Amino acid sequence: MKLTQKEMHGVTVIEVHGKLIGGPDNSDLFHDCIDSLLEDGKKRIVVDLHRTLWANSQGIGLLIGAHNKIENAGGDLVLARVIDRIHDILTVTRLLLIFMTFESVEEAVGYMLGEKKGERDTHSKHKHPRFGGPFQAGLDHNAG
Repeated sequence: MKLTQKEMHGVTVIEVHGKLIGGPDNSDLFHDCIDSLLEDGKKRIVVDLHRTLWANSQGIGLLIGAHNKIENAGGDLVLARVIDRIHDILTVTRLLLIFMTFESVEEAVGYMLGEKKGERDTHSKHKHPRFGGPFQAGLDHNAG
C-alpha cells in the first residue's frame, strides 16, 4: 500500500494506492499518516479509493479506526471514488451507516467546505444511509 496526500481548499485528500490491507507496515503507515495530520490540525480528510485494488477486513478496520479517531478529534473523514469491491464490503457490513461516500473528490471536498451541507447529490450512486440511503438507522423495518 502506498499513500499520497494533497490539499484542496484546506481539505486533505489521501489517495490509497494498491491493496488496503492490515499488517504491521501498512497499519503503521496509515496510522502515522492520520496521526500526523491531526497533529498538524488537519481534521477534514477525504480518503480517495479509486486506485485501491481491494481491501481485506484489516484494511477496512484501518478506515474505521481513522474515522473514529478523526471524529473524536472534532473532525470528519469521508470516502471518495470507492471502487465497487470495497463499496460492496461497506454495504454488506452496513458500514455505510458510518461512512459518507462521494462519486468524486471534488464532491467530497465541496461537502467538507459546506457547499452541500447536509445534502446528498441525488445523482450519486453511493448514498449515506443516515441521509436517505437504502438503510435508515433507528427504523424498525419489522414494525407494522
